[in-house]
Amino acid sequence: MKNSQYIAALFVAALLFTNCTRAEEKKVELRLDPPPKPMFVGTPMPVKLPNMEAPNTTPPKIMVPEGTMNVAKGKKVTSSDSAPVIGELTMITDGDKEASDGSYVELGPGLQWIQIDLGAKHTVYAVALWHYHSQARAYHDVIVQVSDDQDFVTDVKTIFNNDHDNSAGMGIGNDKAYIEVNTGRLINAKAVAGRYVRLYSKGNTSNEMNHYIEVEVYGQPSK
Repeated sequence: MKNSQYIAALFVAALLFTNCTRAEEKKVELRLDPPPKPMFVGTPMPVKLPNMEAPNTTPPKIMVPEGTMNVAKGKKVTSSDSAPVIGELTMITDGDKEASDGSYVELGPGLQWIQIDLGAKHTVYAVALWHYHSQARAYHDVIVQVSDDQDFVTDVKTIFNNDHDNSAGMGIGNDKAYIEVNTGRLINAKAVAGRYVRLYSKGNTSNEMNHYIEVEVYGQPSK
């Protein structure tokens, strides 16, 4: 009996230690690399949308476990538009965030998506994206999802959606439209898990086309 009680006590102690260790896992603020230089030229045209974010809104402070890194760097990118008008899909994860010619990809009009294969299932804490920051513009129906299903039919987690009228057909989103700037857009993914990250857009306030300069995915391999 005493041996049984001793073993049970050891088990409980080990369980409490494990839970305590997890709870005390050190978190640090996610800090992106220094942004590219601003590319605005001339006087920006006013941008008005029903769900527009206030100018100069402070970006979110996101806490992540130590060791979190950009797991999208150099990873394979596919798209609903397999033949971009400008650029190559590989440019979306090449680390170049400049808005100059030769640094961005232009997809055709209408609802388009790009998808990053992380190569394995990851816990995703944040996504940073740059559509195009050489001109003051906002992109319509920006939706960001994470899934373990490469076809995004099952197990789909939406981490951002600024489609205010369901024109993309994936539900009305509560997030705000925003003006593109050189510092990009940082999205809190809240530790969702998946292998694939998909980003949608449906033109912008300047024209019908869709653009991507860079997408970063901050996470760690899932255990």
